[in-house]
Amino acid sequence: MAFNDLLLRTLNGEKTDRPPIWLMRQAGRYMKEYRDVRSKVSFLELCKTPELACEVVLQPIDAFGLDCAILFSDILVPIEPMGVNLDFKPAPYISNPVRTLEDADRMRLVNPKTELKFVMDAIKLMISKLNVPLIGFSGAPFTLACYMIEGEGSKSFLEVKKLMHNNTKAYTVLMEKLTDNTISYLQAQVDSGCPVVQMFDTWAGLVSTYEYEEFIFPYVQRVAESVKGAHFIYFAKDSSSFYPLIKNLNCAALGVDWKISLKQADAALDHKFVLQGNMDPALLFADKDTITKYANIILEEGKSLKGHIFNLGHGIMPKTPVENVKHLVDIVKGV
Repeated sequence: MAFNDLLLRTLNGEKTDRPPIWLMRQAGRYMKEYRDVRSKVSFLELCKTPELACEVVLQPIDAFGLDCAILFSDILVPIEPMGVNLDFKPAPYISNPVRTLEDADRMRLVNPKTELKFVMDAIKLMISKLNVPLIGFSGAPFTLACYMIEGEGSKSFLEVKKLMHNNTKAYTVLMEKLTDNTISYLQAQVDSGCPVVQMFDTWAGLVSTYEYEEFIFPYVQRVAESVKGAHFIYFAKDSSSFYPLIKNLNCAALGVDWKISLKQADAALDHKFVLQGNMDPALLFADKDTITKYANIILEEGKSLKGHIFNLGHGIMPKTPVENVKHLVDIVKGV
């Protein structure tokens, strides 16, 4: 089967007959095939076994004919060799969170080609079996810091904000190390064959515009400017109020959540970027007519953009009906 380069042509700024489509967390619990694999191993074992990671990456490509694949891993995998005790129960849990300068100082810089070799091996195996582009990914430094400081998920991430403001030195040391590691991790993925990488900043929207400018954006900017040889996509959830800053990024595309329209996002970003998004994942629980209605609104708005990659505004939910995913893909593909 011929290689499907629709995503790459869109990121290059070429006009295409339709937008490419992929879905964040497209390999996951909503698919029985994934659950069958997952029932035999722990989540971290799945992430660290290239053959199994490759198997689950291929599942949604085979099932739905999506236009690209994304590496199967977890954003927290590369922080484990930094010196954190990481577990999934099933949510991420770190038993030795970073709360002091001493904690930040003990975090290590990581060589991803040796200490995360299983990720690079998985990428090479996936690419050998795919006829669509493979997107590599990482968490953004701030989002990784949120887990490392809190030790687990949180509604307020109060410990993060306390460290940010009360012990700025410790926060800065941690963020510098995370930024260096993120650059080397993404670059290793590119060097292993990924033509596109995406950086997820899931928790960026927790802070004020002023805090984002001071404590987050400089690190995002450094990653975006440092990774070479691939298209770079930045996705920050709840970030539309930061667009006056984000529009200064040097990247190929920006992910857009469902809380702003593509047309509004495009205007706020000075029409500079290919935009990716932005259907509300909850709409995939609606009836097919409703899914069609909202998908067509997004498709219509996408026609006026520099380029459009159809995606959800965040990850697909675990109990999403598989038949609705297929219906959405068929709409976008004009089937």
